[in-house]
Parts: sequence; C-alpha cells; structure tokens
Amino acid sequence: MNLSTLFPLIILLLFIPILLSSRRQKKQAAAMQDLQSSLSEGDVVVTTSGLRGTVVDSSYEDTVDIEIAPGVVTTWVRAAVRETVNPASDSADATASDDAPKSDDAAPLDDAPKAVDAPKTDEHPETITEAKDSAAGRGNA
Repeated sequence: MNLSTLFPLIILLLFIPILLSSRRQKKQAAAMQDLQSSLSEGDVVVTTSGLRGTVVDSSYEDTVDIEIAPGVVTTWVRAAVRETVNPASDSADATASDDAPKSDDAAPLDDAPKAVDAPKTDEHPETITEAKDSAAGRGNA
C-alpha cells in the first residue's frame, strides 16, 4: 500500500473518536443546562460539592435557594446543581434492600474477632531503649 493513501486513512482514524466524543460532551452539556433551567420548588438536588437539599426558591435567573437542613437556606449558583434526586425511588431502593434475603453466613457481632491490645510501654522497656539508642545514632557497637 502506498504511503500517500495510508496517511489520510490514519488521519481519519484519529479524528473519528475526537468527533464522537465532542458530540457526546455537547449532549451532556445540553442535558445539564436543561436540568439546571428546569429546577422548581420542592426538587431534591445534589450540588457539585455533594451537598443534598431541597429547592425552596428558583425565581432568580442565575441562582437557586436550597434548604440543606430545617430552617437553613443557602443560595447557590444554578451551575452548581449536579443532579436532581427522586426521593420516591430512593425510598423504594431502601425498601427493596430491606426485603432482600439475609445471609445465614454472617457472623453475629459478639463472635467477631477482637483487636489485639498493643503492648504497654512498661512491658518491654529494653526494646524501647534500644530503639531510642539506634534512633539517636548510639548503636551497641
């Protein structure tokens, strides 16, 4: 195969993934823009920093007020909202996990292995002084 025909083929193979990924990024950005512009009171949202709260005021163009605890309302830029959370599906997931069969192989907490206590400093004083001497550069030479 001639090098002049192989070169355009290689260039084409390199640019196809770039074009496909840019289309995917544009779709994701458009979906995020739609989500942020469609926020309304009562929506449960998660911000980009992981804070979860309920939208209490979305009347401003660039910001949204989110209640993060009873009586605690903070103002966020709309772009900081990462996703909306559907509380009905979260409670259904929790119910489904509660209905899942329990494993009989699980050991009760009383039978769990216990942590071994570390030796007290006065139990082995010779090893402590040897370690201090070697750290200070005073070996047993």
